[in-house]
Amino acid sequence: MSLFNYEGCLSSHGGWVTSVVSCADDATLVSGSRDNHLMIWNMTEQQTAGVPGVPVKCLEGHAHFVSSIAMSSDGAFALSGSWDHTLRLWEVATGRCIRTFKGHTKDVLAVAFSADNRHIISCGRDKTIRLWNTVGEVKKVTPTSPL
Repeated sequence: MSLFNYEGCLSSHGGWVTSVVSCADDATLVSGSRDNHLMIWNMTEQQTAGVPGVPVKCLEGHAHFVSSIAMSSDGAFALSGSWDHTLRLWEVATGRCIRTFKGHTKDVLAVAFSADNRHIISCGRDKTIRLWNTVGEVKKVTPTSPL
């Protein structure tokens, strides 16, 4: 007996898919790729065999690979990190980039929202973990070092 069944494949990116996250409503996915784009997927339309959802928006703005994506707890915002050294905050409903966070000096590898959505956390190849407020100001930079 299997708890999970394969439902199909989503295909629309022009490069390797590097990250994916689902929204709280379970009807929306956001994916990131080496094509420098994010894709918003509707998982409730066109439920045909082998096609569990459709792409509804392609988010453009990063100048290099998208390496990480996070969703706000309410599903209203997506956050992306890229090898272009930036983070971008996207409004899911419109697909619009509402803020770009600059400060990393090398590739951004992971991004996250705090539980209350008031802060953003990122880390990168510059060996730092950065804590940002949602208006784009770095609140704290923590250099990482070997133990």
